[in-house]
Amino acid sequence: MAELLAGANVTTAARVVNRRQILMALVASTAGWSLDLFDLFLLLFVAPTIGALFFPTNVPTLSLAGVYAAFATSCVVRPFGSIVFGNYADKFGRKKALFAAMSGVGVITALMGALPTVKQIGVGATVVFVLMRLLQGLFVGGVTASTHTIGTETVPPSWRGWVSGVITGAGGGLGALLASSVFYLMSSVFPGPAFEQWGWRCMFFSGLIAAIFALFIFYNLNESPFFVEMQKNKKAVSKAPIKVVFSPQYRSIALINILVVLGAASMYYLTSGYMPTFLGIINKLPKPVAAKALIWGSIVATLSPIVVGQLSEMYGRRKAFIGTGILGFAVFGFLGYPHLAGVTGIPAITFYAAILILVGNAAYAPVLIFLNERFPTAIRATGTAVCWNFGFAIGGLMPMLVSASSRQVADIPAHLNWFLLAVTALMVVGILAAPETKGKFE
Repeated sequence: MAELLAGANVTTAARVVNRRQILMALVASTAGWSLDLFDLFLLLFVAPTIGALFFPTNVPTLSLAGVYAAFATSCVVRPFGSIVFGNYADKFGRKKALFAAMSGVGVITALMGALPTVKQIGVGATVVFVLMRLLQGLFVGGVTASTHTIGTETVPPSWRGWVSGVITGAGGGLGALLASSVFYLMSSVFPGPAFEQWGWRCMFFSGLIAAIFALFIFYNLNESPFFVEMQKNKKAVSKAPIKVVFSPQYRSIALINILVVLGAASMYYLTSGYMPTFLGIINKLPKPVAAKALIWGSIVATLSPIVVGQLSEMYGRRKAFIGTGILGFAVFGFLGYPHLAGVTGIPAITFYAAILILVGNAAYAPVLIFLNERFPTAIRATGTAVCWNFGFAIGGLMPMLVSASSRQVADIPAHLNWFLLAVTALMVVGILAAPETKGKFE
């Protein structure tokens, strides 16, 4: 990193970026996104526990479906958050939008740890839990408007594919790693029934880390050089960037973008997102053992997108997407969830789970830069965030659909695999309908 930064000063007619600014933009984008995914992963890691406390039922798959429905509600409202915060980021700057959105996510997540359960106040607990998830989703949708633009707008052009993998992939992997570590710590400190009492609450309380980091960003991060240049040149900024994104000029671009994101996001949610539940109810791993397996999966999830992101810089975005699609068909076809369900032994389970997580995370490594290159600076925050969050909103429904379509727990592995093959095909179809975008950054 030091060698790369040594020659990293970037200068244009109106844009000067120093090494410190590049480093801070990388830290803010990557850590900002990882902490928000950390907050989201907390729910996925304790889905069975939350299901029993807030969505009690005699049918285990329906209880799980309830939890994933709550997860999906936050995904569904994320596009609205991206509209609000994307508009703010395009008008007033990426830095301010990032601070406001991250603070909101951290505070809401921590408050979820203080909620009463169904046993304490009845169905009202379920209602309040879902409402909190809705609020969390609004703020998470806003985070993408800034984390997914300020990093790529700050680094040198030849870094953009790599940075796309670092932010989305490494950021996501680090978020999962942090959540896995907290899960392991809390399940060890609060074993057995104690976890249902205090362990899950303490996990949510740790969401305050995001709010604290937001303060660090506010005092140390510089504004995006592209945004500063736009202001200096007094370029017109639309009063409603969202209208421009879905205007005749950009409508087809936005729709194809959403299709690509939908495929990649679904692969992510059906691998990294569903894996904590799968290891618990299918492979029957105790919580601390599952947490250790997920930590290894998180390490893989951190590294693989960086490699694919750099490959997209070397060979183009379309080839990177198509390559990960082909890899997905091969892995899901021969080493998918039905195979993992039949594996015995913790090392073998950890290995095959990591393979599935690797593919699911590698798939969306070039998504961020692909979206950035499809929109100009004046609407980039809104366009990127809206397409990202619409795709992830639909993708976030997939775990719920898998659980709801499974009449019994034994049906889950096969259903997961069929869903994975279908969404991989969607991603490939979407990217085949799009042009190569590498080098097109206005």
